Amino acid sequence: MIMRLSFATLASLALATTACAREAETAETGSEGAAAVAVSQEASAAPVFDFPEDAWRDLDPENTLYIETNHGLVVVELAPEFAPAHVERMKTLARDQFYDFLVWHRVIDGFMAQAGGTRSNPSHRTDLPSLQAEFTVQRGPELAISELMPRQVSPTLPQIGQAGFWNSFPAGTQPIAQAMITATGQVQSWLLHCQGAAAMARTSDPNSAGSQFYITRGDAEHLNATYTVWGRVRYGQEAINAIEEGTLFETEGFTPDVIRSMRVEADIAEDERTNIQVVDSTHPAFNAYLDSLRDASGALPDVCEIDIPSRIQD
Repeated sequence: MIMRLSFATLASLALATTACAREAETAETGSEGAAAVAVSQEASAAPVFDFPEDAWRDLDPENTLYIETNHGLVVVELAPEFAPAHVERMKTLARDQFYDFLVWHRVIDGFMAQAGGTRSNPSHRTDLPSLQAEFTVQRGPELAISELMPRQVSPTLPQIGQAGFWNSFPAGTQPIAQAMITATGQVQSWLLHCQGAAAMARTSDPNSAGSQFYITRGDAEHLNATYTVWGRVRYGQEAINAIEEGTLFETEGFTPDVIRSMRVEADIAEDERTNIQVVDSTHPAFNAYLDSLRDASGALPDVCEIDIPSRIQD
């Protein structure tokens, strides 16, 4: 069951959150030589870790979006386990070609790129009904999230949870051990607003999301568990980071970049797809990779600083 976070302070804090709500919805190495092209590690300073071939997994074409930008292709993996209604909405709108030629109307350096407006109307949105918030998911052990480090939910939600990875997505969670003392036998978990998170814009009303979305260009911890994360960039973060910065009708001389198209990968001919693979965070090699990142005291970097390698597989 999907529900909003039940911390006592959430309702008032969600309404007080101002990021992404300024408008009306305006609101990452393979060992096969040339056959495997590293994506995320090649673009970063992180040391190359030699993952075995069976540590790489393919993306599900039905749950993968291709977003064509002025700066190149962005491939986003969807997370229906966490936000089924939002994922379905994004796929529906992509298949309706709703986003084609809409603009990135609000883009802030180090924060996010918001899209779905038009050059004449930044508040543009779909006529479909607003979505109920899917900020968190209630889960049992069957939806496994690694618990790698204690972590505050957000700067405005001071409760301490655990952070780790689910299906190669950075995630936060109440410790699964707490399931034994909850009425439902479950705990609440959420996907994190690390760089590359794809999420839904909304107003101060938690249930007002419709079609406008954003992709983070840095960590946006203050949005954790109060905005719905429905996916993560697996390829093309550099294109997101290159989108023209500014806010339509507020930034002098701002000419917004365009979404050239958005498509579900399953609807694209196989010979025209970009075959992205990502390292499986449940594979034993991922634990060895994490160990290679530990400092002298054995501590890991923050979960948002841990790169999840991805590659193009020819």
